[in-house]
Amino acid sequence: MAKAPKDSVSADDSAILNTIRNLWVYMWPADRPDLRRRVVWAIGALLLAKVASTLVPFAYKGIIDSLSLTGPQAGLILGLSVPIILVLAYGLGQIIDTGFQQLRDVLFARVGQHAVRQLAFRTFTHIHRLSLRFHLQRKTGGLSRIIERGTKGIETIVRFTMLNTAPTLVEFIIVGAIFGWMFGLSYVLVLVAIVVLYMVFTVRASNWRIAIRRDMNESDTDANAKAIDSLLNFETVKYFGNEALEADRFDRAMTGYERAATRIWTSLGFLNFGQGVIFWVGMVTLSLMAANGVVNGDLTVGDFVLLNAFMMQIYRPLNQIGFVYREIRQGLADIEAMFRLLDQDPEIEDKAGAGALKLDGPVLAFENVHFHYDPDRPILKGVSFTVPAGKTIAVVGPSGAGKSTISRLIFRFYDAIEGRVTIDGQDIRDVTQSSLRAAIGMVPQDTVLFNDTIAYNIAYGRPNATDEEIRAAARMAQIGPFIETLPNGYNTQVGERGLKLSGGEKQRVAIARTLLKAPPILILDEATSALDTHTEREIQSALDTVSRGRTTLVIAHRLSTVVDADEIIVLREGMIAERGTHAGLLAQNGLYAQMWNRQREAAEASERLRAAEDDPEGFVTRRPAQEPAE
Repeated sequence: MAKAPKDSVSADDSAILNTIRNLWVYMWPADRPDLRRRVVWAIGALLLAKVASTLVPFAYKGIIDSLSLTGPQAGLILGLSVPIILVLAYGLGQIIDTGFQQLRDVLFARVGQHAVRQLAFRTFTHIHRLSLRFHLQRKTGGLSRIIERGTKGIETIVRFTMLNTAPTLVEFIIVGAIFGWMFGLSYVLVLVAIVVLYMVFTVRASNWRIAIRRDMNESDTDANAKAIDSLLNFETVKYFGNEALEADRFDRAMTGYERAATRIWTSLGFLNFGQGVIFWVGMVTLSLMAANGVVNGDLTVGDFVLLNAFMMQIYRPLNQIGFVYREIRQGLADIEAMFRLLDQDPEIEDKAGAGALKLDGPVLAFENVHFHYDPDRPILKGVSFTVPAGKTIAVVGPSGAGKSTISRLIFRFYDAIEGRVTIDGQDIRDVTQSSLRAAIGMVPQDTVLFNDTIAYNIAYGRPNATDEEIRAAARMAQIGPFIETLPNGYNTQVGERGLKLSGGEKQRVAIARTLLKAPPILILDEATSALDTHTEREIQSALDTVSRGRTTLVIAHRLSTVVDADEIIVLREGMIAERGTHAGLLAQNGLYAQMWNRQREAAEASERLRAAEDDPEGFVTRRPAQEPAE
């Protein structure tokens, strides 16, 4: 797949035009001619509104001049006096102006919301394409805040750029031409000076505020990340009684936001005041010039009113231009982080022309695989093994030996540094990721469920499954009878991350959705290591069912779960130290035998402790004293 071009988005002054160019695809969507028509109609409505708003001051001037006349001099048109006709025209012009402006907003609403949806969808899918390495380092709360601000920012930029900036510049040109025609060059020069000073001040002040806006966004992201992190770990907070600590962390983050937000509002007040000073000094200058013209007889009172009406009309788009520029700059500051996210390339991508995985077996193989997360710390060092079709191979070893890394390489969350992983002889780097993952089922150690119903979580293995197929999978996973005892049955909500279910219940749901997926290759990644011994035995029975007839790789900590595996591979420091059957490895009296003996001794000690707790007086275990011989 060819890489999409980078979307360079920056709120810096030098990059703003390039940024608008890169955002054009959202303003003028190539695949939606209906939306393009809406954009054209919206601009047409806006231009008609501008024409109406330009003619309104002339009606106002006519009213003033006609009212200065009395009696028959006022004249009649269609039986109505001229002032009445002009008042009606003035009111009609205002209605037309308002009507077309609202029509513009109605027409453009779908365009703006489509742009928001497109960018949000693109960001969401891109995040799912990013590597596991990225997601292990992310802060969920901060990420959600970046997306939220970015989608709002794109709507602001699309709306203001398309509907306000260009038409407002057109209005400036029209009004400037009218000033030159009716009042002379000196009035035009003052008007140009007002506009130039206003815009220069607005641009410089807005650029100054961008740094403050970035600080506020960073503080907001940090505070949201801490809040979400604390809520996701609610139980841990309660276990250690650290509510005050969490509140203090959140408050410190919000203190930074408070400080930056206060600076934002303070700087906005300074910006608005400066804009007002520039405009009203110019307004007073033009009014003095016009008043002098009336006194000298060069202008009428209506001309004076016309000039003031035009200036008040200019103030709205002039203020709008300042507002638009300010909003665009703030919008760009808001979407910078989102587009930096979009600019991140996925670590793992399909090769150009990659085909679907073809299964004939399947046989899974590691061929001299080397891998590291950090070059200074190698994880796998030349690992080679084969999982024959329909057989179960177990991988065991001490913590840090590289067991879980093997499952991540099979799913292609990472690529091998050297060597290759194959399925039926096909290097998994040469096939599409979607076809690869469709062929593999996973029952992980820590099952995290979606905050939805039990039925939804089971059906996640095959979203188009029927209710009967969901129930059949639940029965095979030995959780069906339990679900049916619940008041809401399969419609029971499992809560955030499945916290309303016990560890064993969550694990059975994971087994059920893997059964429903019916993958030819199965990975059990320490699927029972977090469970107690009794629950482990019950879950192991369900796991035996799900792995029957499938090419299965078991990554295990508890050796009691792999004694029936066709072959056991013992990893130590990223290399295969031993391999063989359970009995054969015990006979070798090596690393596996040492691990087995330690776990058996720990299990026996745990059983003795449990027995002592259940029978503290020793009545059951105490042997009766022998009776004396007769």
